[in-house]
Amino acid sequence: MFTLPNIFAAILTLIPFLSAAFSGDSLRKQIQALPTPIRLLLPSALSLPYLIVSIAASTFQWDWFALYALLPVAVALLLQHARYVDENQIGNWRDYIVLLTLGLAVDLRWFEPAWPPHLAVFNKMILLSAGIYGFLFVRELNDVGFDLRLQLRDLRIGLRECAFYIPIALTLGLSLGFLHVHAIWPHLWKLVGAYVFTFLFIAIPEELYFRGWLQNLLERRLARTQALVLTSALFGLSHFNKRAVHFNWRYVLLAAIAGIFYGRAWRHDRRVAASAITHTTVDTLWSIWFR
Repeated sequence: MFTLPNIFAAILTLIPFLSAAFSGDSLRKQIQALPTPIRLLLPSALSLPYLIVSIAASTFQWDWFALYALLPVAVALLLQHARYVDENQIGNWRDYIVLLTLGLAVDLRWFEPAWPPHLAVFNKMILLSAGIYGFLFVRELNDVGFDLRLQLRDLRIGLRECAFYIPIALTLGLSLGFLHVHAIWPHLWKLVGAYVFTFLFIAIPEELYFRGWLQNLLERRLARTQALVLTSALFGLSHFNKRAVHFNWRYVLLAAIAGIFYGRAWRHDRRVAASAITHTTVDTLWSIWFR
């Protein structure tokens, strides 16, 4: 798993994600300065990690390579059209087609067979980068709040919403038999490692998708509370197949309630970092002490 090609592919996968997170404004200006054909074809480079990993594992297939090369371009084209027909950014059907496609592809694991065992995280990060490129650099959707230069205010808001949610989660989760207490204290490195991994590869992708993009767009059509509740319900439903063969209604219910507090954290200052802190803290506590 930790081979040189895989490490190199991981670095290539993280570069666009981290560049957007820490230098989004300057990167957006540079991309917007490119000729339109180059700007729309540039995200095809997101296929490079698949190329590297699959060749090293002798699993390369042209159809998967074409998908990873063309899907990000299709996302960019759709959102370029959305930008022109919806200059006021109230939300366009093209935005929702992109969100639906990316969301279902990740949630239903459509493309994971393309990857060797235990490397499907590449798929999630590539699709996330395709969305980032399309929404932030082509569509230029405002008020997303994808800035990982953390502030003390992010921590305060994120932990506050976590404190509001935990009593509800404990009461409901224990009574439903979804949570199970484990009286252990992990090594500090394990706790820190779990928190960092969850923040980068679970919380940030999901918060960017559900709060920065979906809730953000829905607020332009619905009242803030309606957008919050609808986004939270969809967030809960996205967990229907997690840790269960059939519809996991307990997980859906608790995730939907959690989504209310994640959405509150994001909309306070419209920063993904704040809701990601809430999300990460909840998930880390659950995975170590209550799973």
